[in-house]
Amino acid sequence: MTGRQIMTADEIRRATIRISHEIVEKQAGTTGLVLVGIQRRGVPLARRIASSIAENEGVDIPVGALDITFYRDDLSLVAQQPVVKGTDLPFDLNGTTVVLVDDVLYTGRTIRAAMDALVDFGRPQAIRLAVLVDRGHRELPIRADHVGKNVPTSREEVVRVHLDEIDGEEGVLIDRAMEPAATAAPVG
Repeated sequence: MTGRQIMTADEIRRATIRISHEIVEKQAGTTGLVLVGIQRRGVPLARRIASSIAENEGVDIPVGALDITFYRDDLSLVAQQPVVKGTDLPFDLNGTTVVLVDDVLYTGRTIRAAMDALVDFGRPQAIRLAVLVDRGHRELPIRADHVGKNVPTSREEVVRVHLDEIDGEEGVLIDRAMEPAATAAPVG
């Protein structure tokens, strides 16, 4: 991992445990509660939060995975062949309180896409948002209900979350954004 580390593995663990307590407290229990991780790193974070809730409350909370690829408003800018990771919602969303889980909250566009995708699968009673890192710079009126860490950043910085389940290492880093490669003028 390169860049300035802003969260260690222990800090990520403590943040997910704290978020799990906040979710149960805000819900006044676990009845009707489901967690939905946004592909990619939101899914293992949702599983970790569910595990913490099970450990503290003795209740297994259903966890699903949501792929928002085709709901993005910048899909044409992302890739010609987008990588679809798959949606798995093995429960009925109708009447539930869905807590969307993601790694980083930035402009809010990913969360808008996730809410659009969710309502195609049912009508939750409420949708809440839990993120590991809130870095600011919102472009839409979206805020997280549960935040692991607020980190002021510039738009020239990139927040990189590394999780054991995906990256084989654990930590959150801030890096300078890569400069776009200069295009060479044709010769001749």
